[in-house]
Amino acid sequence: MQEYDIRRGFQENIEPDKLKALMKESFGNAEEKDGRLVSSFGALKELAAWPEKKALRVETKMDPTVANDVAQETIRAYNSFLEKVTGYNSKERGKRLQKKAKDGKL
Repeated sequence: MQEYDIRRGFQENIEPDKLKALMKESFGNAEEKDGRLVSSFGALKELAAWPEKKALRVETKMDPTVANDVAQETIRAYNSFLEKVTGYNSKERGKRLQKKAKDGKL
């Protein structure tokens, strides 16, 4: 499970209706299960996302047997989804996670 910070001004993106719309836009489907939004796409057997405080929590189940082109498309869609929701691109998210790890906050 990963927790992603939300950039100032992007807080409305983790509201359930907006988050569901962004999941549908990125992955083509989204449904609610147990208070979480769940979707699947390419190598993602299941992606569950939900807001927690001022962050986005994401849990994924991957299919390692997919072809390379499917895996690449899945990574692109996943990174695009996270950037739309959090406001941070993949490089910025990585830097923030490294800083948290360095500060002992993980």
